[in-house]
Amino acid sequence: MPPQRATTVAERLRLMSGELTAAERKLMAALFANYPMAGLGSISDFAREADVSTPSVLRLAKKLGFSGFPAFQEDLRSELSAQLQNPISKHDRWAAEAPDTHILNTFATAAMENLSGSLKLMDHRAFDAIVALLADRKRQVHIAGGRITGAIATYLYTHLQMARPGVSLVPSTQSFWPQYLLDIGRNDVLLFFDIRRYDARMLDFAASAKERGAKVVLITDQWISPIARLAVHSLPLRIEAPSSWDSNIVPLFLAEALVAATVNASWRETEARIAELEALSDSGKRGK
Repeated sequence: MPPQRATTVAERLRLMSGELTAAERKLMAALFANYPMAGLGSISDFAREADVSTPSVLRLAKKLGFSGFPAFQEDLRSELSAQLQNPISKHDRWAAEAPDTHILNTFATAAMENLSGSLKLMDHRAFDAIVALLADRKRQVHIAGGRITGAIATYLYTHLQMARPGVSLVPSTQSFWPQYLLDIGRNDVLLFFDIRRYDARMLDFAASAKERGAKVVLITDQWISPIARLAVHSLPLRIEAPSSWDSNIVPLFLAEALVAATVNASWRETEARIAELEALSDSGKRGK
């Protein structure tokens, strides 16, 4: 298969986060708050946004392996272009680089590299914090996904609502969203799955939910959905595959890991709920 794509600027920053100075961490936060657009203006604008000096921007670019700020921006512009790729352009790019091996082997290699790359960059503290929110039964949990990731949102919802009460699935029909917002209250959790070719309407929905006091959580890709600027926790994952469409294998893996960790975090209550659910299911079968 084609060689593994170079890490994004965001991935480089996350890999080196322990080596960054205070000023460089400010730059990372400013970039992540509006990724990648925050880094595409002038060097002075970027420095001013992070409240640091322009030499700090140059030092960060070189620490990340770039020759200077223009090279840093060139990578960000390439990432912005990758965000906007449609299925046809993705197919053409992969087909041009495709090796002479069976698609099953090619796809399996890509999936394994996506998983290992995602785990290498995973923020365990953010994962644990998300689990704590999902396991907190004082909070209502709302789960939403896009046109493709809606299937993963449904999968996560199906398992969580068996494990704990107060879980709902945001309807896919967007005309229902305004009235659905009425049921989102302060300190509720709104978990989004959002990968590239992001839906601007979903960003608006997240902003409205945050205004109502909800805590926004994001599962996204290596190019980072704009919803990240609103989220209390974000988990970027690798999703590229030798296909016209991106791979949902790693987001699905993460959904299953979130379910397992949430169940373990409140097992006594979950065990009782599952036992009651099983009893009700058996009763329904006997009624037939």
